[in-house]
Amino acid sequence: MQYRKFGNTGAEVSALGFGCMRLPVHEDKSVDEAEAVSIIRRAIDEGVNYIDTAYPYHDGKSEIVVGKALQDGYREKVYLATKCPLWAMKEEADFERILDEQLQKLQTDHIDFYLLHAMGRERLEQVVKPFRLVEHMKEAKKAGKIRHIGFSFHDDLAAFKEIVDYTDEWEFCQIQYNYININDQAGTEGMRYAASKGLGVVVMEPLLGGRLANLSDHVAAAFSSEKTPVEHALDFLWNQPEVGVVLSGMGSRQQVEDNLTYASRSGIGMLSDEELAAYAKVKEIYDKMSMVGCTGCAYCMPCPFGLNIPEIFKVYNSYGLHGSRNRAREAYEAFEVRSDQCRGCRKCEQICPQHLKVSEVMKDITRLMQ
Repeated sequence: MQYRKFGNTGAEVSALGFGCMRLPVHEDKSVDEAEAVSIIRRAIDEGVNYIDTAYPYHDGKSEIVVGKALQDGYREKVYLATKCPLWAMKEEADFERILDEQLQKLQTDHIDFYLLHAMGRERLEQVVKPFRLVEHMKEAKKAGKIRHIGFSFHDDLAAFKEIVDYTDEWEFCQIQYNYININDQAGTEGMRYAASKGLGVVVMEPLLGGRLANLSDHVAAAFSSEKTPVEHALDFLWNQPEVGVVLSGMGSRQQVEDNLTYASRSGIGMLSDEELAAYAKVKEIYDKMSMVGCTGCAYCMPCPFGLNIPEIFKVYNSYGLHGSRNRAREAYEAFEVRSDQCRGCRKCEQICPQHLKVSEVMKDITRLMQ
């Protein structure tokens, strides 16, 4: 395993971090706890020392599974990260109540890296400031319940810089970043801005919700065939000195083994000018063909009207990316509840990290698939 300096925190973090939002599941979508514990421990045994989870992942079960995985001496081998659910904050007292609940679920007396979850300008103004959450985090740090204070982010660049500059207490941040999203949300500029302030940078969605792992042939052709699409995506991030740890939501043993191999070959400045040019070419092709920027995080679910929003968007994207229009139409027809059943309640839009106008896209899909 390769290790990297994590801002000014003093920590040395593994290049690869284990994201626990996409753990292995049974057919009924419940977490396969035995397999999840096994692959998390396998990653730790091979040097992964950053484990990331959050209050809502897997319907609140992810923290419980991670807590089980970190028994038997594994807790002492890792930095544990989880997140405060800002949408669940109704009063100041909720912060300590939820933090204590998380500590219990995780079976630990402290969280190494604690984040305010899915920060944006609106949540900064409506939740973080009025509920004095940074002050509460400082108090929790003083009490030994957390070690480092940070935030995860989904908004635009201006909001990101505003949040970074809001307090000197930030020690790290977590951003969505990959070779497609270089100008989206915080983007390259935001990442460099945070690093210049001494913040450790955690990267999430390195594969854009898995979409960069399954490129169509004509998109993948711009890359060298010596690496898999996954390795190309991860190397783009590891090449950059500002990146501390890259999270991968690993849901299978094979994904763990592959990513461990890729991480062992990683390094700052590892890419040639020719390789960097290939990323720009792939992005150019991808941007022209991608229909909607859904990462499949499923924060939008469940839909009150029964739509499987991420799966409908996945089919929509396949229509453009792969040129398989007949196959996309067949997959769309197989849905029991289709895009035309969207009633525009916009509940999903209020929580979508990508700020997608879901109700408008559903109209586009309905027109396309008619």
